[in-house]
Formats: sequence, structure tokens, C-alpha cells
Amino acid sequence: MTASRRSLLVGSLALLAAGPWAGAALAQAWPAKPITYVVAFPPGGTTDILGRLISEKLGPALGTTIVVENKGGAGGSLGSEQVSRAAPDGYTLLGGTISSHAINVHLYPKLGYDPVASFIPVTLIGTNPLVLVVRTDSPYKTLADVVAAAKAGKTLSAASAGNGTSQHMALELFKFKLGAPGITHVPYKGSGPALQDTIGGQVDILFDTTVAAQAHIDGGRLRPLAVTSAKRLATLPNVPTIGEAALPGFEVVSWQAIFVPAKTPAAVVTRLNTEIGKILAGPDMQERLAKLGMLNQPMSSEQISAFQKAEIAKWGEVIKAANIKLE
Repeated sequence: MTASRRSLLVGSLALLAAGPWAGAALAQAWPAKPITYVVAFPPGGTTDILGRLISEKLGPALGTTIVVENKGGAGGSLGSEQVSRAAPDGYTLLGGTISSHAINVHLYPKLGYDPVASFIPVTLIGTNPLVLVVRTDSPYKTLADVVAAAKAGKTLSAASAGNGTSQHMALELFKFKLGAPGITHVPYKGSGPALQDTIGGQVDILFDTTVAAQAHIDGGRLRPLAVTSAKRLATLPNVPTIGEAALPGFEVVSWQAIFVPAKTPAAVVTRLNTEIGKILAGPDMQERLAKLGMLNQPMSSEQISAFQKAEIAKWGEVIKAANIKLE
């Protein structure tokens, strides 16, 4: 055996003997280059807004640069599949959602990833109710107007951020409980284009998160008719819930989380959880999230995993009961 091969063997054996300490050493050396934060939706939506807010602070906290990359399509499935195949080295993060990691598995028979087995959850950014909106010059002034038109069989077009998104599920559940299958779903490739076409009058109504819609509501471009939460929102105190105005018990809440590929070192996941947790807990971020109607709920990776599995089961039952299918 040559001296160089002997040295390599000794080094390899030492690394194996180090066991968990090797992972700790890796975490200490990480990050040594820029990190890519994949947003599984186009620019302008909730996932994009939150991803950029967090990345702006996470880069300096880790001593590196965070590059935000939008990879939208199929309700977050395309971006999620991309990250599921990335190297598990801590250099690729995913902004995932209720759709990409709880709903899509029930809607896409050939999903290119397993929402549980393909990832490790890093942190739950928070939960966010949806709001039903129309353009400001819409003839529908209240939720009662929309309900009356739908029950009368009037043609209504309803935009969403895409097939399988929470926005789509809220619409389908609304149609199912209202008994108005004639409302036509118009899926977009994200909240950004869906919002713009709603404002422009190309579609009649839209369910979207308050994170994405709030600025347009505040700017007078959209009129909120109802929210999907169980209680009224502090940011929209005069807007009724769908439960109180039309359908008792109706509730849909979206959520946002950050994931990394499966087999990413535990020490890296812990560091990310800690640093992002500090960012989300900061007074300025808490104020920003509150204004967007986002409720931050700190959780460990294990707690998020349990929450995610419960959401997968819940939405599987809803989709089956309402016979929700993709167009």
C-alpha cells in the first residue's frame, strides 16, 4: 500500500469514527457559498413575498447570500420536485405550502416527489386565512350578491393561484357547500397573475391569501367580500366570515413552510430553524406579518412533520367528499 493510499484510508476511518461529530463539523463549515431559496410559485404571491422577506434577513444572519429563484407551476409541484432532487447539503431551500405539501398528493396521480419522504421540514412560517375579493367596480357588492348570482345559475368565473392550491380548494369547497357547481374555475400559475386579471375584470371573483391581496385591498383595487377564517380578521374588521354570512362552519386556512431535501444534515436543519425562528420573532417581522394577516406559529421540525401529516389526511377527506378533480 502506498503512503498516499494509506493516508487516505486513515483519514476515511477517522471520519467514520467521528460519527455525529462529522456532521457537526460540516455544519460549522456551512455555509461556504450562496444558498438558493426556491419559491414554488411565480412572483407576487404569498410564497414569493414571504420568501423574499425572510431571505433579506437570513443571508446576513448566516454570513452568505440567499438567491431567490421562482419555479412556479402545478400548484407548487414543479418547484417542489426540483428541490426534492437537489443535493441534501443545505444549499437549497424550498418555500412550500399547504398545496405543494398536503393537497397535491391527492390530486396529481404522478406527483414527482413524496411530500413527506422527500423533504425535511425546517420551519412553519405561519398560517394565513383567505379572502374572497372582486374588482372595485364589480356589480357584486357583498357575499350575498355572489351567492344569489350563483344560486340563480348566473355564469361566474373564479380565478385561483393554480390547481391544487388552497385558493382552489377554498373555491371548490365553497361551490360544494353552496350547491353551485356552475361557478367556473380559472386556474392561473400563481397569485400574481390571478390578482391582475381579477383587477382587470377578466374574471369575476377570486379567493386569495390576505398576504397577497391586502396591498390591493388597501390600494382600492380590490373589494373584500368575506374571509375564510372562523373569526373576523383584525386587518379586515368590517369584512364578515363566510361562516357567519352564508355557510356556517366554513373554514379554510392556508399555511407556508420552509423545507430542505431529505438527508440534509440535522445540524444544518437545526441552524436554519434557529436563525429563521429569530427572524420571524423579530418585532419588525411580527409587525409585518400581522399587517399581512399572517399568524406565526413557531414549531420544531418534528412538530411541523406531525402537523403536515395531519393536514394531508384532512385534505384527502375534503377532496374525496367534495369530489374535487382537476380540470
